[in-house]
Amino acid sequence: MANRRDPPGDSRGRRLTAPPASEAASRVPQTRIGRLASVALAAGELALGGLAEGVRRFVADKAATGGGGDTTSAFLSADNARRLAARLARLRGGAMKLGQMISLQGADLLPPEFTQALAILRSQAAPMPLAQLRRVLGREYGKGWERRFERFDETPIAAASIGQVHRARTVDRRDLALKIQYPGVARSIKGDVDNVAAVLRLLKVFPGDADIPAIAAEATRQLAQEADYLAEAASLERYAKLVADEPGLLVPRTHRDLTTARILAMDFMEGEPLETLAAPGVPQARRDAVGTVLERLMFRELFEFRTMQTDPNFANYLWQPDTGKVVLLDFGATMHFDEAFVAAYARITRAVIAGDRAAVARHAVEIGYAAAGDPPRLIEATTDLIMLVCEPLRHRGRYDFAASDLPSRSRAVGFDLGFRQGLLRVPPPQTMFLHRKLVGSFLTLAHIGARVDARALVRPLLERWPSSG
Repeated sequence: MANRRDPPGDSRGRRLTAPPASEAASRVPQTRIGRLASVALAAGELALGGLAEGVRRFVADKAATGGGGDTTSAFLSADNARRLAARLARLRGGAMKLGQMISLQGADLLPPEFTQALAILRSQAAPMPLAQLRRVLGREYGKGWERRFERFDETPIAAASIGQVHRARTVDRRDLALKIQYPGVARSIKGDVDNVAAVLRLLKVFPGDADIPAIAAEATRQLAQEADYLAEAASLERYAKLVADEPGLLVPRTHRDLTTARILAMDFMEGEPLETLAAPGVPQARRDAVGTVLERLMFRELFEFRTMQTDPNFANYLWQPDTGKVVLLDFGATMHFDEAFVAAYARITRAVIAGDRAAVARHAVEIGYAAAGDPPRLIEATTDLIMLVCEPLRHRGRYDFAASDLPSRSRAVGFDLGFRQGLLRVPPPQTMFLHRKLVGSFLTLAHIGARVDARALVRPLLERWPSSG
């Protein structure tokens, strides 16, 4: 929702321009059979791709060493990841969301080249064609919906996995951003999750101990919530109250008269994309200030609000150069944590900061990262990885996120322990979306070049929680 030049409109002010060539529209498959067919095609492509990769590895290894080659992970090639990404991007909805999550959180289970190839799913999606957009507006607002608006820009200012955003001005002069959901997304979520889970089984992404039904159920629940724009409107209003005491944050107002389950109407907010903070010439102090605001918010969400917006995509934030404030835009992926879970997370965080490995191991079992009956080697490996990924919390003073190679180190260690040695459990389902936020927040601060004292930010919040369970 960054500032952009308005395209020319018709005599009544409505924008009738087609999307730019670089944002070519793509019809969203709506029917269950159509979406299933897309996933089935993906499965077939991946099977053929895996076979070809296995043969390639066999021949290469035979020529080099005379050995028989290793085909155990032939499905997990970069080419297969690109095939999967292309199919999921066309589907949008829950299927694309799951692909985004895998690209962020699959480092402990998947080869780096696979997750890197899936990263394209985190960029802007193709918008839906104008005819499909107009049908959605007619269904949600009724016949003659155009009369509600003095101006409606039919070229979206953003397009993502579940919906796209349009700028509009009502006849009573309210300047709005309308988030309009792709047709068929809400009713297809369970099918998308089940179908993509089947493809992931084909790829052998999940270790043998993974509780796939529980993971799928949690993904379905959270994605269904993201597709309910009335629920998002309530979350947006709740967040505005929660962060009212935070001078560095702004939250748009909702407009209930134009909000439905499939269209969210909110204030159009002026600002620049968050990634422009990385541009040469932006003072380091400004980057650090914005990074501190975002990091403090994340810790408050977990340890104070117990409610977290779990999708840290760059597109969900703006920043205002004139005020230095951060605008929060998206509240669909909002998760509430119970007290017992947050108390356990506070205990393990406190143990990490203290460098108490025995306590970290104990609380890892409490949360579900390991089990009491696991071999000592597995619990030790889990503890090692937790201590590693929490490096910003163990660091004294400002941590330079941009200069850190922690993502590559943790990816290498996690892949070796989890995929090669089988020494890591799949994290419990309730942590899945929390991890998405934690990983994404690190990448955001690294991208904008922020230096933040994470340890100092989290310590006062940990005092809210008892030191023992």
